[in-house]
Amino acid sequence: MIYKKVGKISEEISAVGIGCWNFGGDWDATDDNKSERIIRAAIDLGINFFDVAPVYGWGHSETVLGKALKENGLRNKVLIASKGGLLWNEKHETTNNLSKKSLLEEIDATLTRLQTDHVDIYQMHWPDPAVPLEETAEALEIMKKAGKIRYVGLSNFAQADVEKMMTYTDVHCQQSLYNMLERNTDSYHNIPLDYKTEKEVLPNVKKYGQAFLPYSPLFQGLLAGKFHSGANFSKDDIRNANPKLVGPAFKTYFDGAEQIKKIAEEYGKPMNEVALNWLRQKEEVTSIIGGASTVEQLEQNIHCTTWDIDAEMMTKLNKVLEPFENI
Repeated sequence: MIYKKVGKISEEISAVGIGCWNFGGDWDATDDNKSERIIRAAIDLGINFFDVAPVYGWGHSETVLGKALKENGLRNKVLIASKGGLLWNEKHETTNNLSKKSLLEEIDATLTRLQTDHVDIYQMHWPDPAVPLEETAEALEIMKKAGKIRYVGLSNFAQADVEKMMTYTDVHCQQSLYNMLERNTDSYHNIPLDYKTEKEVLPNVKKYGQAFLPYSPLFQGLLAGKFHSGANFSKDDIRNANPKLVGPAFKTYFDGAEQIKKIAEEYGKPMNEVALNWLRQKEEVTSIIGGASTVEQLEQNIHCTTWDIDAEMMTKLNKVLEPFENI
């Protein structure tokens, strides 16, 4: 495993992390026993970073991760990054809420599900324009002083708001949508994004010594090379809500992925490893939040740390990626 170090976080972090969304049951082919095997195998293979959120599986993903770490005595071997500020009702309709009251209640629920006394990185999942940043920062400071969180992260925040938040509390980490085909895109699952990852976020995390965690590194499976000319998900799969995978835009992204796949085949490399290495070799990228549905898939992802994309291959890839810089 390769580990990376940033100025604002004391520990080294594995260059490949585990995204726990699929442990919650929102994706195809997931069960708790399989998830526990993936968690144990990841740690055995050197991964020390797990990214989770309450909303993943409506609390279930945190529960699965917490149970696996507790029962196997593995909590002290990993950094857990969870999130706050995204609530849901009995119909699974979500609302953003970064109020002090809500966050102080949420962190306790998260710690209970994770069966731990602290979260290493507590990330604000989405901005909440209805709540002043000062109020959110006050809640985070209370959590830090109580020992419930160690580091603060912001996910999907405009850079002006990140810098404003830094006047109230230290920001150690940022998380944004980023992959080969979504470099400065303006939406995620039809949710507008008020940041440009490559143009704005990457320069700032480098400037401030923050960790950077790109989510959806394989474009929800498209960059793993397993899609055909039309995506066909089960009715319960969360990816049905991504118009880039099921709507008119799919062809554009699929054609780009097919060009990347051809280059990967030319060099005898698996497409998923090419996509992950393209991220890993960027100085600003700290840990890639990659999901895995099986231990075999996990091992395939981690294999990307055993080789680098050379200059010739990178030049060919970047030529394919030029049209995707701003879509």
